Amino acid sequence: MRRSSINELLPPWSTRIRPYPPGKPLEEVERELGHPAIKLASNENPLGPSPKALEAIRKCLEKVHLYPDGQGYYLRRRLAECHGLDMNQIILGAGSTDLIELVGKTFLTAGDEGITSESAFYIYRLAVEEMGAGLVLTPLRDMTFDLGAIARAVTQRTKVIYLGNPNNPTGTMFTALELDHLLDVLPPRVLVVLDEAYCDYVQRPDYSRSLDYVRAGRNVLVLRTFSKVHGLAGLRIGYGCGHPELIEALNRIRSPFNANSVAQAAALAALDDREHVARSIESNLREMKFVTEELALLGARYTPSVGNFLLIDTGRDCEEDFVRLLHERVIVRPMKLYGFPTSVRVTIGTHPDNEQFLEALRCVMSAPVRLKTVTSDK
Repeated sequence: MRRSSINELLPPWSTRIRPYPPGKPLEEVERELGHPAIKLASNENPLGPSPKALEAIRKCLEKVHLYPDGQGYYLRRRLAECHGLDMNQIILGAGSTDLIELVGKTFLTAGDEGITSESAFYIYRLAVEEMGAGLVLTPLRDMTFDLGAIARAVTQRTKVIYLGNPNNPTGTMFTALELDHLLDVLPPRVLVVLDEAYCDYVQRPDYSRSLDYVRAGRNVLVLRTFSKVHGLAGLRIGYGCGHPELIEALNRIRSPFNANSVAQAAALAALDDREHVARSIESNLREMKFVTEELALLGARYTPSVGNFLLIDTGRDCEEDFVRLLHERVIVRPMKLYGFPTSVRVTIGTHPDNEQFLEALRCVMSAPVRLKTVTSDK
């Protein structure tokens, strides 16, 4: 019997999918370059996790031989208390990316359509393409989601719309009023997924009141994560808030142990450490001001951000700048994949890290030398 080619077993649309390229790991860069470096590539919290979360992790390690609570009872109960929701309105995930893809698995199939922006978090498009559904991409307006264009792109085949607010990689946001207008014109059969991974950093009063839509029973799923301000990116834990019927539908497809026990314990403790969250937000505000002022002095163009990162346009090939910055011991993200061929995305770090990045950027912007000995993760 002839062994079939793997490609013969795959659905035809799957071979066209381009996998998500994660940020280059710090350990890999240090191994390649042979010296320490700093990572400002993945929008992580430079202050790390809450001390309370670390203590909770230590306490639960002796029980890791046991399967986790597949329903995440205690974490869901605490989240419900925090947000004024019922427990049956909350679902846990292995980071919000798990839930982004779960929506696709639950609601999309060949013949359906999903809509997002051409310059938004890449996982949105993967969630659509992985199911063989049609991907509809709309352009940004003023570097953020054009909700009017989103509304005009809706057809009879549209089932899901993915929105990032703030948007990654631009760091921009749309307002509560703009979202109100979109939801008012959408057909009730369309599910809107609001990815709010960076919501804790937003200081503007006109930011969306997304959980009000959940409380009102609108066809909205609000996604949040413990990977950003809570500093638990390595544990992969996030959650979604929506109507009980929506959560029930997602739970039918969800892997039963997608939120591990260590992550649940750490997230529960992190929720109660408001001081750590406040310190993280204050540090980000202070350092964002410092970095943007220095960028202005350098003459570097950037998109004003409400998140914990900046999209910086150097005016040159971003892949080359990525390599140059690596040689200056700084890891950033080149943004060619997102439609910004001359831009890099940079996390706002600690003050020493930010100073090191700015000094590296000064060197890069003044040096025409092309370096290709270290490759990016394209």
